[in-house]
Formats: sequence, structure tokens, C-alpha cells
Amino acid sequence: MSESHVRLAIRRRVKARAGQLCEYCRAPDAYSPASFCSEHILPLSRGGSSNFDNLAFACSGCNAHKSDRVAAQDPLSGHTTRLFHPRLDRWSEHFMWSSNYLQVVGRTDVGRATITCLKLNRANLQNLRLLLLKDGKHPPTDD
Repeated sequence: MSESHVRLAIRRRVKARAGQLCEYCRAPDAYSPASFCSEHILPLSRGGSSNFDNLAFACSGCNAHKSDRVAAQDPLSGHTTRLFHPRLDRWSEHFMWSSNYLQVVGRTDVGRATITCLKLNRANLQNLRLLLLKDGKHPPTDD
């Protein structure tokens, strides 16, 4: 089997594992005008690999804001902390939805740093969440 087929097969598995939602902001792939990607949790530039366990399904916005970062500053404590790791962490342990379900709220230093770094409450995401909420498709049922 060629390398391109292996990569495509892995990308499909990454997407299926994530339930077709960005593993950071929880946006659904089906409603995005931009393609989602298999994002390297530990970036290649920092010694990461392209194996299944180091890949996360991510929207283009989260992928771009994360870039090669693995840590960011917690806005509450001011300390630098690691970012949310979709393979090691549970989303609901580090994040929750605001009372109106339009914003992601950090429960931990990791959550707050990730929200700030990846800009998980960008305006376009809040607009999408509002539309999906009105249609009964937000928040995701597994949060």
C-alpha cells in the first residue's frame, strides 16, 4: 500500500475517533467552509510523529492558532502551562460551556491557557454555536 493511502486511512480514523468534531473547540466539521485537518498534538518540529496517537482532528482556526505550541500562559495565574492534549485529557475535565452555551470556559489552568492560545471563543465560532444551538445541534452530546 502506498504512503498516500496510509495517510488517508489514518486521517479517516482520526476524524472518526473525534466524532467529526474539532477536538479543541468542538465545532462540527459538517458546518465548516474550511477543511479540517489531522493536527500534530506534539508538533513535528518538537519531535512529534504522524502516528495515530499524536494526531487530533482540528478545524483550520484551532490548527492555525495552535501552530507549533505545546504550552501557553494561563491568564488567571500568569504561569505557563501545557495545552490541552486530546489523547491524554478529557475535554469536560478542562472545559465547560458558558450558561448560554456560546463560550468555552476553562475549568483548569490547562483549559484557560488553551482557550486563550487557540482563541476558542472567536466570534465566528460563537456565531456558529448560536446557529447550531437554535437548531438543536449544540452543544455536542458528549461534552
